[in-house]
Amino acid sequence: MAQKPGIPKGTRDFGPEEVIKRNYIIQTIRNQFELFGFLPIETPSFENSDTLMGKYGEEGDRLIFKILNSGDFLSKVRPEVYELKDAAKLAPKITEKALRYDLTVPFARYVVMHQNEIDLPFKRYQIQPVWRADRPQKGRFREFYQCDADVVGSDSLWQEVEFVQLYDAVFTNLNLQGVTIKINNRKILAGLAEVIGASDKLIDFTVALDKLDKIGPDGVRDEMLGKGISETAIAKVAPLFTFTGSNTEKLELLSDLLSSSAEGLKGIEELKFILNAFEDMSLQTATLTVDITLARGLNYYTGAIFEVAAPEQVKMGSVGGGGRYDDLTGIFGLKGVSGVGISFGLDRIYLVLEELGLFPDSVQRNTQVLFLNFGDEESKYAIKAVTRLRRAGIKAELYPDGAKMKKQMNFANKRAIPFVVLAGTQEITDQQFTLKEMHTGQQFTIDYRELEERIKA
Repeated sequence: MAQKPGIPKGTRDFGPEEVIKRNYIIQTIRNQFELFGFLPIETPSFENSDTLMGKYGEEGDRLIFKILNSGDFLSKVRPEVYELKDAAKLAPKITEKALRYDLTVPFARYVVMHQNEIDLPFKRYQIQPVWRADRPQKGRFREFYQCDADVVGSDSLWQEVEFVQLYDAVFTNLNLQGVTIKINNRKILAGLAEVIGASDKLIDFTVALDKLDKIGPDGVRDEMLGKGISETAIAKVAPLFTFTGSNTEKLELLSDLLSSSAEGLKGIEELKFILNAFEDMSLQTATLTVDITLARGLNYYTGAIFEVAAPEQVKMGSVGGGGRYDDLTGIFGLKGVSGVGISFGLDRIYLVLEELGLFPDSVQRNTQVLFLNFGDEESKYAIKAVTRLRRAGIKAELYPDGAKMKKQMNFANKRAIPFVVLAGTQEITDQQFTLKEMHTGQQFTIDYRELEERIKA
């Protein structure tokens, strides 16, 4: 007996219903991207390793899937290197390509390669899968889609304001209430590290702070101590671990803490600009809140940082995130091009909508009407009506085989098809159709015009 096949851990198959629902989310996001003026691009599923490595910090680099070179790649490795059994030294010898970890770094590479073909500021969106060698768990997969929008070539903070609006517009159109858009600024984090004397440990400081909601104040304190940040330094920022109050109150406390840091104060001013833009322009469904512990462990953010939290009743991580990266294209040799972007987590949004029962009934509807097959002559008559219905935008099918009527009706029931049409010898003679409403069991003998009207209604 053949062994039952499987799929890699952290990946999934999607059936028709799941794909339909995912496409609903994708189309909703795509519609809003285009309403806001973003243009679509696509990049390869894998990149040269040196394009990706070193762009996501030490933790991110470990999660990049590497692709082995083709052919007899081990024959090109010197024996002394192979015998060391050191993965870090061996990897560059046997792999030159890797699956993309996100869409932002490939986008930066795209901008550099096509800089003479695009007009700045350039607004792009991209909806494609990415891969991460992460530990699979609820809402976290090794293969998943990202839906990104970015702007490069503009320093204006109005771009950040528009991204807040974009988040709000998408979740409003998905009817997802209670979403929180968290915002912080990397300059504030740098300022905090400066005033506590830990500027040389900025990444360690921010990575630990970003885990506050997962490991709590004591866990953050222990991690910072483990990274060499002193007790005295940690005590200075300890008030942030239990930070509450309005956005204004949070910024006032930060202003006091960062009074000696020019960079930190600049970050506060940038946050104030974004928040002030919404004084006379309310959001539809989302809440915008300052979260000083929000750090996101990516090396390339330099200004605003975004993270979107799902409604509290759903135990789920972030469903979106992003930020400003003033020097991202600089890593590929193109200096002075500022960028800012956000991402939607398709898979997590799907799980949230499913748990809250927010997918519209119309999204889950597949075939609207099935014509039963009573033989070749009857099918010739039916297929003409099927064709007309399809041209009218109605999802219609003809059962392909002349099976027993019970089998065909069971097929319609299992597929939850709301209408069935019976067209036999008498219907052909009278140029009519017998329409059965499956949910009521009622039948009507009608002409084509009324058939189309009833199905559309």
